[in-house]
Amino acid sequence: MSASTHWLATASAQAVLERGGNAFDAAVAGAFVLHVVEPHLNGPGGDMTGIFHAAGSSGPRVLMGQGSAPAGATAEHYLEAGLDLVPGSGALATAVPAAVDAWLLLLAEHGTWELADVLEFAIGYARGGHQALPRVSATIESVRELFLEHWPTSAELWLVDGKTPAPGAILTNEAYARTLDRLVAAGADLPGSGDRVARIEAARHAWSDGFVAEAAADFVRGPHRHSSGTDHAGVIAREDFAGFRASTEEAVTLEFRGVTIAKTGAWGQGPALLQTLQILSGFADHEIDPSTADGAHRIIEAQKLAYADREAYYGDHEVPLDVLLSEEYAAERRSLIGERASTEFRPGTIPGHTPFVPPLRTEYRPPALAAGDVAVGVGEPTVTKAGVTKGDTCHIDVVDRWGNMVAATPSGGWLQSSPAIPELGFCLGSRLQMTWLEPGGPSTLTPGKRPRTTLTPTLVLRDGEPVLALGSPGGDQQDQWQLLFLLRVLVGGYTQQEAIDAPALHTTAVPESFWPRTWTPAGVVVEDRLGDDVIEALEARGHRVTRAGDWALGRLSSVGRDPQTGALSAAANARGAQGYAAGR
Repeated sequence: MSASTHWLATASAQAVLERGGNAFDAAVAGAFVLHVVEPHLNGPGGDMTGIFHAAGSSGPRVLMGQGSAPAGATAEHYLEAGLDLVPGSGALATAVPAAVDAWLLLLAEHGTWELADVLEFAIGYARGGHQALPRVSATIESVRELFLEHWPTSAELWLVDGKTPAPGAILTNEAYARTLDRLVAAGADLPGSGDRVARIEAARHAWSDGFVAEAAADFVRGPHRHSSGTDHAGVIAREDFAGFRASTEEAVTLEFRGVTIAKTGAWGQGPALLQTLQILSGFADHEIDPSTADGAHRIIEAQKLAYADREAYYGDHEVPLDVLLSEEYAAERRSLIGERASTEFRPGTIPGHTPFVPPLRTEYRPPALAAGDVAVGVGEPTVTKAGVTKGDTCHIDVVDRWGNMVAATPSGGWLQSSPAIPELGFCLGSRLQMTWLEPGGPSTLTPGKRPRTTLTPTLVLRDGEPVLALGSPGGDQQDQWQLLFLLRVLVGGYTQQEAIDAPALHTTAVPESFWPRTWTPAGVVVEDRLGDDVIEALEARGHRVTRAGDWALGRLSSVGRDPQTGALSAAANARGAQGYAAGR
């Protein structure tokens, strides 16, 4: 079974399974297709995190594809340039691109296919073309003037005679097809007995030590427009590419209602979902039903407490998860949930640790922006002529007949991140916008440290066997929407598809991870299908509710496996008529 945020990625992954590949071969094939068909949501210059369970292994593993800050990315450099936030677009926001290296690592260690065969699908769609999604066209149109006036290489790649491709137009990217061809060719002429892994390793070196690193680092030395409304050169260098390697590591886990939930470490936001579940574990099943006013209120308030701890403690350093995930700490946090919506930022207190309190802004205007061009938290993806961007994300899940299971969330490097590199056919990402320039914080910008990513897939195990893999685009909302899915499936008894289709909601009462990092105290966004009675009851409790429409929130997909029977399942998001699940 395969499921993803785009039908062509799902179809490609499923084709690999049909031809004898395993879940890891299939996921990698689908992921490279996502680079091509959802360029407004992810790209090869971005990042990814995955979580997987190999059949017969001892436990879940995290695939770490989050690049670190370049050596030249010091807070002092940005402050001296007149910036008080890391920009949301432009090469100053670039972490080391890590998605491609992570996918190649997964293929080398757990796949069975040759790189050339896995990349055949993406190369075909890049060279032969694919239909532009309506959202791709809308995103390109929103940055068309930026491209024409400031990013000419992006205009050349994404515009046709200066105009935006219409929805359904055939898009090609010959430059990226050639880049993938060159990665394959890097291992094609290796001497010896034809070692598949050696050929993949040669491609990894071509990426980090070869033509990709050289072209990217040289290109971003030219000053270009950033979301600050000012022009800057990037600081990433070839040595930064060469110094990074993707890796795998143990997952962080929590027991909840008889299952094990596995997430990334606290260098990402994943443990915030675990904290929320631990807080909610103290309530009875009927008290945490997201479809009721009481349940929605408790869920929202628990999330606000967990996300405050995310801001206060999470980052690429030692995080006291033993305390944050403990039952005792959760009970303390649970006691703070009252009958009214809190308007405060309330991180917990941990002995020996000082909680970081970030700037709490409800709106933000960089000095260089025009007076009427105020950047506020309005969801993603959004873009203005000044280069203010909020990208989004993709997701893919695969399970195979042998019981291998993987969930992965690629993101960053979207077409509006920074100017396109002509030789490569893609741009670099902007993940450093998730760091702070204020000193002393757990996610303060630091060379060599990973920004605290929002990418956060989930694996669910029962008695040590994987039963569900899931994830969603959505930035800060990723774990919030996944929480609803888990509560509905594990507590409410919903099927996967029923849980994905059910009305969604999330809180905006947390400093956004994306530039310009605003927040809305007591803010809640809901789908109208939640019902007038529930929405009005939330408003009566003091929540500042924004109605998003009937089918607007949550873009989950999932796959499942019954260890007893071996039966497989999959589900995908109906919103936008774009996600797709397939299998047999």
